[in-house]
Amino acid sequence: MKKITKETYLNWYEEMLFWRKFEDKLAQVYIKQKVRGFLHLYNGQEAVLAGSLHAMELGKDRMITAYRNHVQPIGMGVDAKKVMAELYGKGTGTSQGLGGSMHIFSKEHRFYGGHGIVGGQIPLGAGLAFADQYFERDAVTLTFMGDGATRQGALHEAFNLAMLWKLPVVFCVENNGYAMGTSVARTANHTDIYKLGLGYEMPCKPVDGMKPEVVAKEMDEAIARARRGDGPTFLEIRTYRYRGHSMSDAQHYRTKEEVKKKQEEDPISYVLNKIYEKKWATEDEIKKIDKRVKDRVAECEKFAEESDYPAKNVMYDTVYEQEDYPFLSHKL
Repeated sequence: MKKITKETYLNWYEEMLFWRKFEDKLAQVYIKQKVRGFLHLYNGQEAVLAGSLHAMELGKDRMITAYRNHVQPIGMGVDAKKVMAELYGKGTGTSQGLGGSMHIFSKEHRFYGGHGIVGGQIPLGAGLAFADQYFERDAVTLTFMGDGATRQGALHEAFNLAMLWKLPVVFCVENNGYAMGTSVARTANHTDIYKLGLGYEMPCKPVDGMKPEVVAKEMDEAIARARRGDGPTFLEIRTYRYRGHSMSDAQHYRTKEEVKKKQEEDPISYVLNKIYEKKWATEDEIKKIDKRVKDRVAECEKFAEESDYPAKNVMYDTVYEQEDYPFLSHKL
């Protein structure tokens, strides 16, 4: 595994803080109706992505996830300004404003969504891994899902084929405790989701998802197993989201006391405390990082605000091959 150094923790702090502030800004502009539709925020789960990215080979490996997908592409190298523009529905967005919050995508940076169908990305992740195996590309696909998606039948079909063919894929459930507003305990007769892998003799284990170095270690082992041809791993990464399932979630299913208690495990605070504990940065140096993050978020907002909406014909050009749109009853 790549060494985890002082620079690693400083980078983790800056990137995780940026992801948090980036989404805080999205929440603000959502209330102003500048971002429409659904908005599912990642606040609290940043250590999962930070640790995973440390273990990946970014120029080679792939990632696919569900609709809580704004910061993952940024971590994979997608321009954050374009991600925010996509949420604004602007033509400068990652999908020309047509994908929106739940469908961020970048083939260039090996990020394959962003999927609005619960569990829909699980067999797709296995498919990406199959393609890499078939073409001998030595790449590994990280397939993320929420705890609710583990109740989909497609997971079992994908697990079976992934083990049968020893596909280079790591299945990762980000267990934040609730599928929308339904707790894990109410959806199955066990709460140890990782044990679903046992039925397929797939290596599986629980992981502390609030500490990036723990995620990095376990992810590194799983990726190494997949890359050498030994097949998939199923990791239950236990994390927590500090905001609701989406912006429309009133969160009646959990108490404020529960959320406050979990905020004591905030992964960003954890990393910052580690930096101070090791004397890797002074308060002034941390303030400079905070300033860079604030400026970067402002730059993203400015870009999205000033970008134009896509021309109307763009919407049709992505659907119809014929330029005269023969199936429409009216002219543009």
